[in-house]
Amino acid sequence: MPIVPDAKNWTWVLERPCMDCGFDAAAVDVMQIGSVIRANARQWPELLEAEHARLRPTDDQWSALEYGCHLRDVFLLFDYRLQLMLEEDGPRFKNWDQDATASDQQYDQQDPEEVSRELLVAADDIATRFESVADDQWQRTGYRSDGAAFTIASYARYLLHDPIHHLDDVARGNQAIADGLLD
Repeated sequence: MPIVPDAKNWTWVLERPCMDCGFDAAAVDVMQIGSVIRANARQWPELLEAEHARLRPTDDQWSALEYGCHLRDVFLLFDYRLQLMLEEDGPRFKNWDQDATASDQQYDQQDPEEVSRELLVAADDIATRFESVADDQWQRTGYRSDGAAFTIASYARYLLHDPIHHLDDVARGNQAIADGLLD
């Protein structure tokens, strides 16, 4: 079975902990967001260097490589949107179809070493931008295409769920691969 497009509205992670990965947005200190993003990013090179990084644990779950590509692109997109929030009043963000991006950019065919390098740079860039947010800017707003409103503080918390959740996805996938649960 191929990957099922993700149509979930993940903004609920701002209201309650994630049952899958344990992420709790309420526990996030936005003043530490940069260091948390960098710490997460430093875990990806080892995952992307693994001999099974291209393997999907199941047909409907991405490989570590595909998750790494996705996370790199999330960091790039969120950094661009964060810049808009800092420079414009109430910017509206165009919809991003992550599944179309994965297909169009052939995530499964990318070079893991290059993805690792790009992910680390993108993580550092967005971490640095979050660290540049002044105290009086954390309440600036931006809007998703579906109308969901974010402050920079809630945006930081919302973003952080993605890399944490995907580390958990890869850990579970790697365990399935190790256990021989591949189809």
